[in-house]
Amino acid sequence: MYRVGSYLLFVFLVIIFFVSQVTASDYESSQVDGTNFPCLYITSPNLQGEAVWLLQARLKELGYELKPTGVYTNDTQDTVKLFQVASNLEPTGIVTEDVWYSLIPSEANNYIIAEDDRLLTGKLVIEIEITTLLLTVFQDGEEVAKYPIAVGKNSTPSPLGEWKIVHKSLNWGGGFGTRWLGLNVPWGIYGIHGTNKPGSIGSYASHGCIRMFNGDVEKLYPTIPIGTRVRILEKGKMFPGNIKPIVLKAGASGQQVVYVQSRLKELGYEFDRADGRFGKMTELAIRYYQAWHLLEASGIVDEATYSSLGML
Repeated sequence: MYRVGSYLLFVFLVIIFFVSQVTASDYESSQVDGTNFPCLYITSPNLQGEAVWLLQARLKELGYELKPTGVYTNDTQDTVKLFQVASNLEPTGIVTEDVWYSLIPSEANNYIIAEDDRLLTGKLVIEIEITTLLLTVFQDGEEVAKYPIAVGKNSTPSPLGEWKIVHKSLNWGGGFGTRWLGLNVPWGIYGIHGTNKPGSIGSYASHGCIRMFNGDVEKLYPTIPIGTRVRILEKGKMFPGNIKPIVLKAGASGQQVVYVQSRLKELGYEFDRADGRFGKMTELAIRYYQAWHLLEASGIVDEATYSSLGML
């Protein structure tokens, strides 16, 4: 009898273990918090997470009747189809990169100044230092405000580079808190926003966005106009040491492009912002640098160019 009881207990524990593993696996596979234009669609279990909440909040902001829940339901899919029709996209109900591009402004939108806005004037720059976990506002070169922040985890780092505020929104709720200031990062959805996790401020906790206390972002929001420059730095620089020499050429975009652009600027080759977009001005700067350093002036960043730039 004792052996039978022990065997049954063993079988029961094994079943519980496997059920818990399947449940955890289902949850992990359905969780979508990434900012790199994740694909959203109907599946079982339903996709859920910050990316879904952002989608729903933005659709609601655009006038669609949809309550943000963070879960990709049939109602969300139907609303996405309506948005796709209005945007001349195929109404599949699947959120692709094209849908994200249509939803989230990449350049300054027509933001209407509210009565309580107290926009700062002069030359404004927001500087975010991920090593000190601080956001500083400069007006005509003078520091006028400083706030503690949370930034991206090692697995989902905040995007180094020179960006612009291109979108402002109120009360998205959830993990985005009470205010959102969107950045024009070309490879994902990033912004400065509030949080429902105030305990995370002062740590590396986000999926790449810059988190602030709701009270702080509410102070910042009305003072910052669309188009304000935002510099995200690591130890005062926009590139790390010893990077992998990925070949880059015109048309490329991403964090690696920022590294090369910021290194060129550091060496005195001025062209434009280090914004992660490998356009004609970046190609011209690369050709110019290569010609002056007796390299083939191809405009392509290869291993020899990385080495000459001192990035290996």
